Amino acid sequence: MFGKILIVDGVATNRIVLKVALEEAFYQPVLAADGEGCLHHARDALPDLILLDLALPGQSGVALLHQLQADPATRNIPVLALAESDQAADRLLALQAGAEDVLSKPIDIQFLLARMRNLLRGRETVESIVAASASPVLLGLAEAPSPFLGPPVVSLLTDPSPTATNWRTSLLQVMTCTILVQSREEAILDTNTESGKTVPDVFLIDAGIGGEGLRLMSELRSRPATRHSSVCILLRAGSTDSAAVAYDMGADDVVVSDMPALELALRLQSLIRRKRQNDKSRAIVQDGLRLATIDPLTGLHNRRFAMPRLAGIAESAAAERTVFAVMIVDLDRFKSVNDRFGHAAGDSVLVEVSRRLQANLRSEDLLARIGGEEFLVALPATSYEDACAAADRLCRVVEEQPVQVNPVCSLHVTVSIGLAISSCDDRPEDVTNVINRADLALLKAKSEGRNKVTISKSAA
Repeated sequence: MFGKILIVDGVATNRIVLKVALEEAFYQPVLAADGEGCLHHARDALPDLILLDLALPGQSGVALLHQLQADPATRNIPVLALAESDQAADRLLALQAGAEDVLSKPIDIQFLLARMRNLLRGRETVESIVAASASPVLLGLAEAPSPFLGPPVVSLLTDPSPTATNWRTSLLQVMTCTILVQSREEAILDTNTESGKTVPDVFLIDAGIGGEGLRLMSELRSRPATRHSSVCILLRAGSTDSAAVAYDMGADDVVVSDMPALELALRLQSLIRRKRQNDKSRAIVQDGLRLATIDPLTGLHNRRFAMPRLAGIAESAAAERTVFAVMIVDLDRFKSVNDRFGHAAGDSVLVEVSRRLQANLRSEDLLARIGGEEFLVALPATSYEDACAAADRLCRVVEEQPVQVNPVCSLHVTVSIGLAISSCDDRPEDVTNVINRADLALLKAKSEGRNKVTISKSAA
């Protein structure tokens, strides 16, 4: 069965009712009657979600929430708290203690299942972001940089009315943020990727805006700029069925119009905190992916990126019945630079040579550092004559000007280039063979005096 759910309730009948309902929905219930049992099962079974009655025997549910949050093993398990409908103070305390939501008794089972599905999807999304990267930051081996984050931005999407102004005024009294009161059109236009405006952290959408609040949520979810913003749907009180639909359509939270401003502020702050943490995790993943394919010294692509990209160039050439060119570029006598002037000077030479090579290639060409002082260049859909001209140009621009390695020292640097042009026969030449021919041409250039281009015209 999918989804391990820990049910914590001091009343045996309540536990059994919830257990039966969850089993019918193909979840795996784990039962606890008190706080001690909750902590034991939370640490031992590591459930996907906890259903916690706030009225536990011998210990308050709020105190138990604080214990769950204090334990690294359990702090990331989402908790749905269950409370009597008249316990407004307990609801606020539970939200402040880390509960994802507080549901009022008696529980509507269909609404409960919709809320659970919503939280489990969110938990799976976060876990997939973390699992997608082997970044040292995510593995706990390094600290992630903490970028400056401005004040959170909340967009209140509702039909213009005094109610919208009252909501904004009430929220600003209990939370620090920027609140925009917007129409549907303003939200879509202002968050266009080319608008340059700040994308809200949370959209608080009145479900009745223009009669299509849920459709607006789907529209925002489909756009790159707003895809990762949190969405909170505002419903009229008592709309349980509509709330369940909103959760299943992707809302991060659903609130009612008569909710106290302080509770709404706590919910929005939780959404903002979670959204920004997810943004940070996604940025770490993207940075890890970038670092995995980029040479940190020169900023060029590395071998890991270059080989699949070159294979793609070869496949396109075969499909289009064209040829491509491959160059292996090697700095001449580079070891002597390091030996005579130090590795810092050698690094300066590599960076400058990389810059000159890149400046003299087309945007569609591939340039990668594949060894200490060795570079690979691939020219898609390039004729023999154009490839020879490009190789000569690269050789010339490296030699033309000395490389300034420090304020008082400059070095004369040259490169040798082996160039190979792919065949265009009925059976396209294997890309590895093209690279090998370029390598052999490079060796010939080195043996014939360096600072020159040697060409392998076709496959042997």
